[in-house]
Amino acid sequence: MQRRLDIDRVRVLAFGLLVLYHVGMYYVSWDWHVKSPHAGPALEPLMLLTSPWRMSLLFVVSGVATAFLLAKANRGDGRFLGRRSWRLLLPLLFGMYVVVPPQVYYELVEKVPGGFHASYAAFMATYLRGGDFYCAAPGDCVDAPTWNHLWFLAYLWTYTVALWLLLKLAPAAMQSVGGWLGRRLSGPGALLWPMAWLALARLALAGRFESTHDLVDDWYNHAQYLPMFLLGYLLAFSAGFWEALQRHRKVALGIALAGYAVITGVWYFSGYSDEVPPPEGLRMLLRLVWGINQWCAIAAMFGYAYRLRDVDSPALRYLTPAVFPVYILHQTVIVALAHGAKPLALPPLLEGPLLVVLTFAACFGGYELIRRIPVLRPLFGLRREPTRLPLPDAPPRAG
Repeated sequence: MQRRLDIDRVRVLAFGLLVLYHVGMYYVSWDWHVKSPHAGPALEPLMLLTSPWRMSLLFVVSGVATAFLLAKANRGDGRFLGRRSWRLLLPLLFGMYVVVPPQVYYELVEKVPGGFHASYAAFMATYLRGGDFYCAAPGDCVDAPTWNHLWFLAYLWTYTVALWLLLKLAPAAMQSVGGWLGRRLSGPGALLWPMAWLALARLALAGRFESTHDLVDDWYNHAQYLPMFLLGYLLAFSAGFWEALQRHRKVALGIALAGYAVITGVWYFSGYSDEVPPPEGLRMLLRLVWGINQWCAIAAMFGYAYRLRDVDSPALRYLTPAVFPVYILHQTVIVALAHGAKPLALPPLLEGPLLVVLTFAACFGGYELIRRIPVLRPLFGLRREPTRLPLPDAPPRAG
């Protein structure tokens, strides 16, 4: 089976953007675990460049990857779900009890009035018992244990189970739906129908359900992420869909950039803010534009990447397996480095780039250690024994 190097390339880029985004969260006015003394709105328009589509893109990629995994295995083989659960739940649990706790500790140190003075050992004893450490207001508590940025693994596992059940209970229906989608999304529909769904979901649900990443009450996020995961799975082998994205990539990019200009223009250059919100009609228009921007950015990225589906490189072969461990480590590294750098009082124009460089350096240093120690590999989503990525098949001759 030919490996989709374009999907690998998009996955690497998406997780790289995620690292940059979380560094940016330290410097913007939006709530996060630790905050810079220089935090403000200056970077927020740049952050909005990826906010609408970054995580939806990862769920499409995950759906495609799941299709390839299932194609290699026997769909009726229950061991697939067991293996997938091992690859997702073990890193999630390890992350919640080992990787994530420093984030919670430093958040308490910075947020508790007067400081949080317990030792890390005492903190961990309380963390392992579970419960609320500190509540700034009713419903605004630092909870334990928590998954923080690892919520993606919990959602991905849940969607994988849902897909597996659908394939077990209604395999013919799933095949029919995949064929129907492949036909409808092999032309301009590749842009129009996913765009319409995401816009409708935002219009109907974004105002009613705040993004929580708590799994059980996160209905707007489920309405966007689960369909994206299923779309990736159902259309993974639909050449017509991917070729349509390639044909319409320039249109998609133009629409995405126009949507981004509208969103940032209204929120940051028109006098509106959280204190002076735009009128309801304009807010609904922004939600519509958000959904349009969301899919068009994803479509453009896939469309341009598809042109490189057979282009391999040593860098891509190194980065593809590194993505998962880097993702698991990165936010804890950012929080620890940002907190540790505060006494240095560096100017943000120096501190920010330095934080980016040190984060990537620490994460890839961690990956180099993890991949060499068999007992650590499964804890970070790697197979116990490293596998060589297959070379792409030679492209067919024209004519």
